[in-house]
Amino acid sequence: MRIIGLDIGEKRIGVAKADSSTRIAVPVGFLEVDGSEWQEIARIANLQGSEFFVLGLPRSNEGAETQQSLYVRNFAKALVSKMPGAKVRFQDESLTSVMAEERLKARGKAYEKGDIDAEAAAIILQDFMESFSSSESFSSDTLRSRPSSRGSLAIIAPAVAPMSSEKTPEELKTIKNLAKKEADKVKLNTKKAKHQMKTATKLISGVAIVVILALTATGVALIIREQRYREYQEWFAEQEAQMEAEVFTFTVRPGETIYDVEQNLVAVGYNATEVKQALGASYDFSFLRGRPADATLEGYLYGETHEFYKDTPVKEVIETYLKGMEQVINDNNLEARYQEQGLSLYEGITLASIIQKEAKTEDMPTVAQVFLTRLENGMLLGSDVTVSYALDTIDPYRQIYGDNFAAVEVDSCYNTRRYGGLPCGPISNPGLSALLAVAEPSDTAYLYFLTGDDGLMYYSYTEAEHLQNAAVHCQALCTVSL
Repeated sequence: MRIIGLDIGEKRIGVAKADSSTRIAVPVGFLEVDGSEWQEIARIANLQGSEFFVLGLPRSNEGAETQQSLYVRNFAKALVSKMPGAKVRFQDESLTSVMAEERLKARGKAYEKGDIDAEAAAIILQDFMESFSSSESFSSDTLRSRPSSRGSLAIIAPAVAPMSSEKTPEELKTIKNLAKKEADKVKLNTKKAKHQMKTATKLISGVAIVVILALTATGVALIIREQRYREYQEWFAEQEAQMEAEVFTFTVRPGETIYDVEQNLVAVGYNATEVKQALGASYDFSFLRGRPADATLEGYLYGETHEFYKDTPVKEVIETYLKGMEQVINDNNLEARYQEQGLSLYEGITLASIIQKEAKTEDMPTVAQVFLTRLENGMLLGSDVTVSYALDTIDPYRQIYGDNFAAVEVDSCYNTRRYGGLPCGPISNPGLSALLAVAEPSDTAYLYFLTGDDGLMYYSYTEAEHLQNAAVHCQALCTVSL
């Protein structure tokens, strides 16, 4: 089971993740607290497939809750209200930021404040994981009902029945044993810490103030935490190495096609037949239902990088990128915004896939305007990238269509130089900029564009101007084979 750790701050939120099978927490990154954090947390939870959160709960040196503790508790309540079904537990976060910064310094690499927050979230989550015995399994029931001397039950969504206050004798005995075990551990670590401090102060003759400072609650807690980390450091390294060996990174890039994704999945070790079956399978996402019956997943795998365990079924990998597209469509209200442009969701994604291949990010809104205007005026789109896609599906090695004059006449529903309207489907997986360009095209009125030999885009209102731009700016690029 996967769990998400959060280090809650008023400016940033550190994020970490863990899998109950490895019991190792790793930093994910940090979020800015600017109003978008709820959307990002929901996205992370969706991609991780988790509804369990562990939040660091600040306390004073005396162990009492503070004003910041109240802030975290209110954050937890808001989290559950915004994500029905979420389960939240608190974990003592004493000195985690200090420990996190020490870890980052020890690695000898540059870091920023957000990295400290992410590392702190990993420490919080790791402490929570260690509060379970090595033989104890994680489950929704375990997280919901198990008491812990360090992690405490925080909030359960209304749909889940509240935990009964009545305890059986066996449960009370378990609680007592766990509490005693935890107390013995603290006593032992405290004894070791005091011994280390006494040894240190003997070496600093005449500096009595060192003893006073070291024996404060903060000093003792920090030394205990430092010592505990050193004791587990080798074990951490072994587990992290094991996890790295079990995990692989996979990227779907904007502009890639289904064929590219297929080849890349095979390259990381998946069986070619299994990949084809997964790409051709049915997936239950609402945004896929408006497509033609014979449509593929072309255009619907949102370009992102994710980590997967090596035994992850390929269908689950595909679902991760479909979830990414679902998130983008919903968060940006694309279906409604495409309707304002006179397009269905499928048509909007199809147009975005062409724009992705035709233009750089800064030119995408204007290229979207050109295509939308041409569609409105009943003109051919005349896109070379759709012709190339048509050729790739019919004659990938260009054995039949050897020159551009023949290529532009290829009989394919993707050939927008020959057939009016949009092609019969997307030609690539569009990125966010291309998807948004269709929703919000530039306020211009061009009818033509081309990319010059210098990499710049040249726009025009008339065909004569377009031909002039081609003659001046596109002597090499405009003759490249399709």
